[in-house]
Amino acid sequence: MPSTSPRRQPRRAAAAAFVGTTIEWYDYYIFATAAALVFGQLFFPSEDRLLSTLAAFGTFAVGFFARPLGGLVFGHIGDRIGRKKSLIVTLLMMGVVTVLIGVLPTYSQAGVWAPILLILLRVVQGIAVGGEWGGAVLMAGEHAPAGRRTFFASFAQWGSPAGLILSIIAFRSVTSLPEEDLLDWGWRLPFLASALLLVVGLAIRLGVDESPEFAEMKERQETAKAPAAEVLRTAWRPLLLCIGANTLGIAGVYFTNTFMLSYTTQVLELSRSLILDCLLFVALIQFLVQPLAALLAERMGSARFLLLIAALAMASPYPMFVLVKTGSAPLIVLGIALAAACMASFYAVIAGFVSGVFATRVRYTAISMAYQVCGAIAGGLTPMVGTLLAHRFTGEWWPLAVFYSLLAGLSLLCVAALARRREATAHVSPA
Repeated sequence: MPSTSPRRQPRRAAAAAFVGTTIEWYDYYIFATAAALVFGQLFFPSEDRLLSTLAAFGTFAVGFFARPLGGLVFGHIGDRIGRKKSLIVTLLMMGVVTVLIGVLPTYSQAGVWAPILLILLRVVQGIAVGGEWGGAVLMAGEHAPAGRRTFFASFAQWGSPAGLILSIIAFRSVTSLPEEDLLDWGWRLPFLASALLLVVGLAIRLGVDESPEFAEMKERQETAKAPAAEVLRTAWRPLLLCIGANTLGIAGVYFTNTFMLSYTTQVLELSRSLILDCLLFVALIQFLVQPLAALLAERMGSARFLLLIAALAMASPYPMFVLVKTGSAPLIVLGIALAAACMASFYAVIAGFVSGVFATRVRYTAISMAYQVCGAIAGGLTPMVGTLLAHRFTGEWWPLAVFYSLLAGLSLLCVAALARRREATAHVSPA
């Protein structure tokens, strides 16, 4: 029996996608922030700060490499059993693991077991996020009224800046503690707070009906027996293009937030509190930009909008680095916001665009594979590549800007290829 009236379900599904992904990304971003600020000292102590930072970012990357597995496992569940059941499990996994990270012993307390346990929990966290994104996008998009898939699917993407805002607020509050207290117990508080968010998320997500498109397909007994195999057999070309198309939305956020946090505090030697305050303002801008971008894309057409934004994103890192290097808070916010606004606009729209590429019977698996494989490569490695470039070209920012332009350029080329492919096959996206 439906949990609420059919007329209210699209809005409820969109709200559930937003709240659920906000919690998931909060959990993910507090790990990213901790990796940039404290995990090197706590779990990978070394006399060489670069090695400690790289080791911490390596742990961060491990979660990305686990995400394709989560996409396959929960994509199979979502395409065979149901979107809703898959999303309940991923939310539970993410919340419990995040709380466990908050009670882990550090290297000084448990020796080598501390980083081992951190890596294992990070793997489980990666698997959970790997299954979360595709299901949240589909639950919102497949409940959407006709012609509104792009906008409704963007609510799942909207959870990313919301989670980022909460994570920055959480860490900003504890970084004001004395250094000794921060490293002793203060860093744990943002992770433990996830328990409260988990309860809220479950309450909302349980109140949403199953995706109507999936329910209709299951009633007709048309679900795929082996969704991943079917995708690889019949849709491997668009799958590869969707992997490339997602690059800007995934790598961009970890460049402008995770890497820039490390770059500004370690290379430019700005204070943690200053850059966290700046990133909070940038995250608020991202939060405001994303729904507006989705509405504009509905008017312009998703493909045309994505191509325009990707082109602007290619140019954005050059003024960003010039402004950030000044050390002035307003100019830092303006600089990072230029790049982040382009990235956020692209990220808001790309989910609805790629979900329209694949058939309903394999859609959860296909978009999860595309997003999570891209995440493993582009998202997991971007902070590490940025750190190595900053170390190799000490005092020079242009190699970092070129690296970002290449990431945006790859997305531009793949979106263009997908748009041409859709026109050539006369396939009209529901978005």
